[in-house]
Amino acid sequence: MQQEIVTVGLDLAKNVFQVHAIGAEGRVIERRQLRRAEVLKFFSGLPPCLVGMEACASAHYWGRELMKLGRDVRLMPPAYVKPYVKRGKTDAADAEAICEAVTRPTMRFVAVKTPEPQAVRD
Repeated sequence: MQQEIVTVGLDLAKNVFQVHAIGAEGRVIERRQLRRAEVLKFFSGLPPCLVGMEACASAHYWGRELMKLGRDVRLMPPAYVKPYVKRGKTDAADAEAICEAVTRPTMRFVAVKTPEPQAVRD
């Protein structure tokens, strides 16, 4: 029986993103790389889940896009995620650390920013 994904750690990059997904029991269900064009397609195929990302400029954009798909998106300051990295600095290790950190009860989160309305020109 396929276990359902409940938490996803998404490590953002320029072109290739790293995904680390776990089920309700904490077992790893999926570890994979996604190209930028594949991200929304991947998440649209998942049931509603918690998605964690490190807060950065592009995280706000991706957060808004994933929230449109009904995902619970939480952004964390990178300094708060760093203690959860278990081994060397790789994208896969970062995604795993993000997945772990987003589930911690004492974690502090950053709100997803909404874009400012464009000024109307005459």
